[in-house]
Amino acid sequence: MKNTMKVAVMNGIGKIGFVEKEIPQPKDNEVLVKLEYVGICGSDMHYYETGRIGNYIVEPPFVLGHEPGGVVVEIGKKVKHLKPGDYVALEPGKTCGHCEHCKAGNYNLCNDVIFFATPPINGVFQEYVAHDADLCFKLPNNVSTLEGALIEPLAVGFHAANQGGAQCGQTAVVFGAGCIGLVSMMALKAKGVSKICVVDIMQKRLDKALELGATHIINSKEQDIIQEVERLTGGKGADLVIETAGMEITTRQAIQITKKGATIVLVGYSKSGEMTLPLSLALDKELTFKTVFRYRHIYPMAIEAVASGKVNLKGIVSNIFDFDDIQHAMDVSIHDKANIVKSVIKIS
Repeated sequence: MKNTMKVAVMNGIGKIGFVEKEIPQPKDNEVLVKLEYVGICGSDMHYYETGRIGNYIVEPPFVLGHEPGGVVVEIGKKVKHLKPGDYVALEPGKTCGHCEHCKAGNYNLCNDVIFFATPPINGVFQEYVAHDADLCFKLPNNVSTLEGALIEPLAVGFHAANQGGAQCGQTAVVFGAGCIGLVSMMALKAKGVSKICVVDIMQKRLDKALELGATHIINSKEQDIIQEVERLTGGKGADLVIETAGMEITTRQAIQITKKGATIVLVGYSKSGEMTLPLSLALDKELTFKTVFRYRHIYPMAIEAVASGKVNLKGIVSNIFDFDDIQHAMDVSIHDKANIVKSVIKIS
């Protein structure tokens, strides 16, 4: 095996180049993974376009990418459950394991998490990565490394469905038909929710939602959401809403379309971080609000859902770009959202 690898580096806003770095050596509890696919996440695009998300500020040179799938090529001395040749999906966040949140099982809330592509931690738009073996999940024979790369966003969708207490017999509405909206919809379907309506303003994305299992769609440019959900639910309102668009208008609509006692799960981040909402209506309905920050204990469930055919994860991929074409991939993904649902970089 060669000693160096190609790494895509963000050198400034909207600028990506390539450098050669040494291939890392796995520690005793790590495995070396040859990456085959890495998804482009919304956060990657935001860092690329603006250089920051909140208090997380990119200081070039910086490596983006946190949705990897690949094959194990070397294992550390203490690793027993993986071997060279295994296909794996990598959970990108390593937590401390000792804080109150980790000890309570809520490790996604750990303050000391080391997470790929969250400044100052570099991501994995590169050919190889050494990663904690416990965060590398073996894929069944019928799950590809392309799907392995998409387990990360699917985990967000399952966490949203879990936070909402999704169950059979409910009527759920998902705001937003981008990647996270679609995986949330598929997670709801996998958990037995029988009636799922997806709302967006882009018809191509709504068509994709129907293709992947939504029972109803609403184009909010052309239809009145309140009236349509009332008609869909016989005037009762939705049991569960998952909001992935991160917009004030859709969050207000979520409060309006729910039945009394319903749950709203907030997933999307608003650009301003602040919203004005009709809280008196939420109080009158005694709504439950849940929020989502990444995920916890989800990868095995998500992988099983894909392996069993409950989730068509390949279906969300609209574009696959070669590694050498990564700057074009980022530019197109940002500027052609009407046609691109999910872009993936083929590393090798």
